[in-house]
Amino acid sequence: MNNTKRNKLMLYIGISVILLLFFLRFGIYFLKTDGFSGLSMALPVLLLCFILFALCTSVFFAAWVYQDCKNRGDDPVLWTIVIFAATPFIGLLIYFLRRSEIKTICPACQKLISVKAKYCEECGTHIKKEDNSVMEKQGTHHLKFIIAGIMSMALMLVCLTGFIVSAASGNGINTNVASNDRVWNLGTISMNRSSYSDNVWKLDFRSASEGFVKEQNMTITDSDAQLLYADISCGTVPDGATLILWLVQNDTAKSIDVTNLSEPLQYPLNEFENGKVYVRLEINGVENTVSEIYIQ
Repeated sequence: MNNTKRNKLMLYIGISVILLLFFLRFGIYFLKTDGFSGLSMALPVLLLCFILFALCTSVFFAAWVYQDCKNRGDDPVLWTIVIFAATPFIGLLIYFLRRSEIKTICPACQKLISVKAKYCEECGTHIKKEDNSVMEKQGTHHLKFIIAGIMSMALMLVCLTGFIVSAASGNGINTNVASNDRVWNLGTISMNRSSYSDNVWKLDFRSASEGFVKEQNMTITDSDAQLLYADISCGTVPDGATLILWLVQNDTAKSIDVTNLSEPLQYPLNEFENGKVYVRLEINGVENTVSEIYIQ
């Protein structure tokens, strides 16, 4: 009895820790970035609901596996962990392939024995057939967990489909490079390095989708005296390819073609106000590019 209570306690603690880490990571992402600026609220809500329903699916199926393991004399905590670690789909497949047969309790020694056994493997007591009549019924136990798991899975797939369709169509996603909101890309970029430390943004990429935008928030402390420095080298520039540097703050948006800089750019910031400014690179076909940008 004590072991059962301890196993349940460990299971509840484990689920609570997983949920806590998920919400903590979600909150840290929101604080460390612009949150969901540039996205309609439908997209993050759909994504959050997808993740929550995925967790619910894991919890309900894990709960059913926990009870099924108890009926079969397996380790319920171990298999519950497997369901979470391997995702419900793979975890359930592994469980159905490896689970033990249903067991019953010997009336003489109280040990778990096979429901098909005629004699107890432990004490040798003859097991009467009527003792196993209930266990031989193949009805599904704890059906509520199965139903709840299937419903959660269906809702998870609905949310995922809605998110994919909305993202693929571009609805609710800001792709305007001159916007004062965060720019979200639907393409891809192949990067060697991207870092921002000591107020210096270093970006080194091999290639990117047409029109892909990389951005970094920087801060202007003295717009009359400070300059934006940009040391940018494009290794491969096909015909018609460009690399555009954008500075965006509220209603002010300035663009500079930095595709073929002969020397580092020094751009005055007196048209801007003190405070946050978006520094963006709009990539249109250039490849093997190395850049270092900072305000000083």
